[in-house]
Amino acid sequence: MGLEQRTLTVPALVVMIIAASAPLTAVAGGVTTNYAVTGMDSVPLSFLLIGAVLLVFSVGYTAMSRHIPNAGAFYAYVAEGLGKALGVGAAMVALVSYNLMQIGIYGMFGFAASSFSNGLMGTSIPWWVMALVAWVVVGFLGMNRVDFSVKILGFVVAAEFLVVIIYNIMAFSLAPEAPQPEAAFNLGDAVAPGMGAVMAFTIAAFMGFESGTIYNEEVKDPKRTARRATMIAIIIIACFYAFSAFAVAVGEGASNVMGSTAEFGPDLLFVFFSAHTPAWFVDLANVLFITSLFAALLAFHNVIARYFYSMGRGGALPKFLARTSRTTHAPVAGSLAQSLLAVVVILVFAVISTGKDPMYIVFTMFTWMTNSAAYGLVLLMALTSFAVIGYFIRHRTKDSVFTRVIAPLLSGIALIYVFAQIVVNFDLLLGMEEPGMLGYILQAIVILPGLIGWALALFMRSRTPNAEPDQDILPVVSTSQH
Repeated sequence: MGLEQRTLTVPALVVMIIAASAPLTAVAGGVTTNYAVTGMDSVPLSFLLIGAVLLVFSVGYTAMSRHIPNAGAFYAYVAEGLGKALGVGAAMVALVSYNLMQIGIYGMFGFAASSFSNGLMGTSIPWWVMALVAWVVVGFLGMNRVDFSVKILGFVVAAEFLVVIIYNIMAFSLAPEAPQPEAAFNLGDAVAPGMGAVMAFTIAAFMGFESGTIYNEEVKDPKRTARRATMIAIIIIACFYAFSAFAVAVGEGASNVMGSTAEFGPDLLFVFFSAHTPAWFVDLANVLFITSLFAALLAFHNVIARYFYSMGRGGALPKFLARTSRTTHAPVAGSLAQSLLAVVVILVFAVISTGKDPMYIVFTMFTWMTNSAAYGLVLLMALTSFAVIGYFIRHRTKDSVFTRVIAPLLSGIALIYVFAQIVVNFDLLLGMEEPGMLGYILQAIVILPGLIGWALALFMRSRTPNAEPDQDILPVVSTSQH
């Protein structure tokens, strides 16, 4: 039994994509950290630049979804475009990266939920208790119909947008200095020293935008839904985050934004609300910050469950991972596998963090894992860009030259540049003042499974030397059919 329910519409898929990017978390955490660490005024511009790159990327990427309707997305496209062995490697990198992203968010969720609850009720609940509560709920929802998750995520995402919009309005209304759009959106800064670090931080806020094609077996119109939803989501994320990043600079004052973000970090928005709004609104904003993290947990869980399903169906992982529910059609085996991985990591960090400062879990589990995930996903996007070109060279279609060659080539070059910036600034992303072994270890955790998968696939192919060039000698690449 497959995933085919055909219930997801364009608006529903847009909600799923935006939920993964966690708007309130991205603005409160990502934007403020970007200002504080890089010291660049052009953080708002970086969202428009990255948004433009990802829009160009999505032209070829979503075109592939019309020809390869597979829940494995990245790995299925790389397999078809650059070869089956490389597809196996991409599959492993994708699975590790998405799990790092999802599980890392449990650290921030646990910290935020326990801090808020303890401050409100005077308790001393540890972070991991709250993380396990979220883990139970996410696991339950992950085994139910995907449109049920959409209803919950829709409410959460709408509330997040509302809070950030209120902040933006107040920031402009109470601005201590005149706004300086010429500094925030100076195109000359696109090639300025330091802009690479800004982009390395910024692209992390978009992670999850590519998940639209993963649901292509569950949308009402496989030819159009994923394409439209992905592009709409990118435009919304890029424009909304750019304006909100500018609002942060306006609300604090251009001359003070670096100092304020360095002092308060992710608490900056809540400090601002504390000074200008009633206490109940501050509490509400905190609750929505927590639900924003929960929405991202659920969105990424659904993505990973479908990756397990697709890889199990294709043969890259044990076949039992391709099992779906007879009643909900959800990939229950994949959902359970992701939940098992998550609980193991939560419990390990629960032991490690015992007796340490509450922020320890944010600086380690959250920061290490989510930035490592961004590293892997940007690499996969660059590979996928060239895979698009490879696929269309081998398959004659009615797609335009821009779709088949120009757009993927431009996005591939741009994404290689962004990936290089992530590598160069990786220690900075981890919050380390000097390069150290930690950065190399975390990058290896992402890359090594891919190299091992690629090498094993090549070994398997070498054992069938008489196979035809286009013969399916690697079981993983049952990509086009289900």
